[in-house]
This record gives sequence, C-alpha cells and structure tokens, in this order.
Amino acid sequence: MVYHPGCGEFEPRPWQNTLMHTRVKSNGLRGVVAMVATLGCLLLVGCDPSTESSSEGKKKPKPARSHLVEVAVVAVDDLRARSVYTGSLRYRQKIRVFTQEAGRITQLDVFEGDRVTLGQSILALDDTLLRAEIAKATALRRESEANLKRLRRLRAKRAIADEEHLRGSTAVEVARADERILVARLGYTQIRSPIAGIVAARLAEPGDFVDRNTHVLTLVDPKSLVTELSVSEMVLPHVSPSDAVDIRIDALGTHTFVGRVQRVYPEIDPASRQGKVEVVLDSIPQNARAGQFARVTLTTTALARRVVPFAAIRRDREGEYVFRLDEESRARRVAVRTGQRIADRVEVLDGLNPGEEVVVRGFLGLNDGKLTQPVRASRPVEPATDQAVSS
Repeated sequence: MVYHPGCGEFEPRPWQNTLMHTRVKSNGLRGVVAMVATLGCLLLVGCDPSTESSSEGKKKPKPARSHLVEVAVVAVDDLRARSVYTGSLRYRQKIRVFTQEAGRITQLDVFEGDRVTLGQSILALDDTLLRAEIAKATALRRESEANLKRLRRLRAKRAIADEEHLRGSTAVEVARADERILVARLGYTQIRSPIAGIVAARLAEPGDFVDRNTHVLTLVDPKSLVTELSVSEMVLPHVSPSDAVDIRIDALGTHTFVGRVQRVYPEIDPASRQGKVEVVLDSIPQNARAGQFARVTLTTTALARRVVPFAAIRRDREGEYVFRLDEESRARRVAVRTGQRIADRVEVLDGLNPGEEVVVRGFLGLNDGKLTQPVRASRPVEPATDQAVSS
C-alpha cells in the first residue's frame, strides 16, 4: 500500500487489490458452504424418527413374551409297583436237640447232612445206673403193696387204726411214683428224631460225657425254607398272606421260582420304620440251602392317591414346592408335601388338587407369576420297578 501525506490515506497497490478481491471471494464461498451445511442439518432433524416420536409421545410397551414349559396333570391313581427286596434263605423249622439226662454217649451215628426219619434213634446214653435204680424202686413198690394188703386185712378185723392204713396207702403211691420217674429218666437216655429232616450240626462224639441240657444235635426241615424281608411301613398295609411273589436265588442261576407271603409280622421297627414279611417257596428247588442270597419281587397296589411326575418336585431351603399354572397360564409357586415315590411318580399329600397342572420341564428362568406357554406331556408316565434293598 502507498501512503499519501496530503490526505493521510493509504492507497492499495494493483497487486494488493487483486489479493483482496480473492479473499472476498474465498470468504463468500465459505459462507455458502456453511449455509448449505446448516440447511442439511435442519432437513435431517426434520426427518429423524426420534424427533417425530418425541412430538407424538412415548412409544407403546411391547407385550411380555411367554415362557415355554411342559406340564402334567395332577392325577388320582393306584400306586402299583413291582418292588424287589433282598434277603437270605433260612429254615423255618430248626430243632436243637438237648439231653435231658446226664451220662456217657454210647450211640451217635448221624453226621451233618444225613437225613433222618421221624422217630429214628439218633443218640443213646449209658443207662446202667438208671436200670439198677429202677430195679430197686420196683422192689420197694412191691414191698409197699404187700404191706398195704396186710393192713387192709387188719383194718377189716378192726385191729389197726385208720391212720396206719392211710400211711400204708401213701407209701404205695410214693413207691409207684418213684418207679415212674426212673422209667421216664431211662427213656431220656434214648433220643429219637422229632421230625423227618436233615442233621445240620453235630456237637458231640460217642464216648463224651454230657450233663443235662447239653446241646448235642441240630435238625432242620428242608421243606421249611423261607426268607424274611424288611419292608417299608408304607408298603406293609398292602401286603397280605398268600400274596404271590417271584423269587430268584442267585446261587441257582437266573431261574425264577414261585412263592407266596406266609406271614406279616405285627411289629414295625421304630428306628427304621420297616416291618418283617416272611416269604415261603411253593416248591423247594434242588440245591437250595439256608443262607443263600434271594431276591423277592413283590407286586403291591396301594389305595388311590394324588400323584405327579417326580420331575415336577423342586426343593430349596424352604422345602418342597412345584410350579402350578393358574387360569391365566401364569406359574405360581406352591409348597407341597410328598409321600411315597414309585418309579418316576410321587404321591402328593398336601398342596395340590386333582386336575391341576404343574410344570415338569422348562424351569430355567421360571419364577413365580411368570406368563407361560404350556405344552402338555405327550408321553404317559409308566410305573416301573422300584427297587428296595433289605438284608
């Protein structure tokens, strides 16, 4: 630029005028670009859906999604089950033979495993002393009888008092009683088998001296094989004598034998809540022995009970519960009390009514009050074998 002293102004030079003109043009172009950008923003703001929705109000909430579950109906059914129990065979009739007289054993011809018949002589004791005592008692008895005859003749002649005749009669009765006692003791020196059975134990040998009440032999009846089972108190009321059972003896292979309940014991163990059931074989199989392991299958039918699939039962710190569906298909937590379980079903004592629906599958994410989409179970619940072990 050139300064003029006379007017005190600056005069731009030609090349400076050109530069200023260029700057003005540049500033104008920038203004146009800024204006276009502003209009674009306004257009975008006018087309934004969020701006429209804000002007129209809040959006409507989406409907809650239903929870897919599988349900089953609370049914009233007979809890029928085939329960397998285990036990050991034993002889119901087992006789221990004791001596009733002291003496030396002179005969003992039977051994373990030998069969004996009813009334067979199986043991004898030395009877020499007893026979001598019997002879003495017999002589005393005869003497007293002769004395009594004499007293009767004298009494008929009124030569003696009645008291003397009474003493003579008493002496005869005592002598006869002493003789009978010795004869009975003599019979105890010969022991005969009280049953037809098998010798299970021989505890003495010929030549041994035994006292009275000494255990010398054990006899068993092989036809009296039974097994005892420990059965739950819940099952006992539905077991009766003569109920048919299946018995398998492991030592004899996989063959199943037919048996029946012979008796149900009247007491229940308060600690285990189990009672005894005695089972007998209809026909004793060959090679069956006491002590063998047996498996007994009982078929029992209880009274009509409310049952649900076992999969419906849930448990936590508060106890047992299920998810029951209400009229709106919402899951409701319900506390229950269960009873006997048979296979994949369980008895419900409290908390549910017949016909109500409970959830059996789809528990993940399920809570009280949640809307559900129920699907009915397509497969029926079949009772299966419930195995219980008792020794």
